[in-house]
Amino acid sequence: MRKLKNEELKRLSPQDFKKAAKFPLVIVLDNIRSLNNIGSVFRTADAFRVEKIILCGITTPPPHKDIQKTALGATESVHWEYISQTKDAIRKLKDDDYRVYAIEQVENAIMLDAFKPVKGERYAFVFGHEVKGVHQEVVELADACLEIPQFGTKHSFNISVSAGIVLWDYYTKSTKK
Repeated sequence: MRKLKNEELKRLSPQDFKKAAKFPLVIVLDNIRSLNNIGSVFRTADAFRVEKIILCGITTPPPHKDIQKTALGATESVHWEYISQTKDAIRKLKDDDYRVYAIEQVENAIMLDAFKPVKGERYAFVFGHEVKGVHQEVVELADACLEIPQFGTKHSFNISVSAGIVLWDYYTKSTKK
């Protein structure tokens, strides 16, 4: 076995990425405080060819050196916008016929392994603050909540880890024949 060189990976250029078809998926960042987490979500969104990221509240928008450190240029490829109030972003997405899912531990949450994306539907996943999670008013506006099953002593994942898990799950379920 031999590790592949970067030029062998056949990655899209940022210009080709912008022209390429995207998954009908928007990520909403609800008051994310860590610039490294924001950058990591951009990088993961690029990897899964997400349509857009909406940054809300205290979530710092690019450009910022600490976002760039983990995004590795993904802020140049992934479309993003800033909307100050998360609830306004959710209402806009719902008006545009997105199914909005908060990633949160709530009563009657759908466990991620039971989530089945419907072909032809557009989705938005809301990820919340590192300590406080998704704000309650945003949870109430969501169509449903998804919970990532956990089996250890901790009660949460890092937001960038959660994004990676949820996007991988969505991708694998959306691309099955």
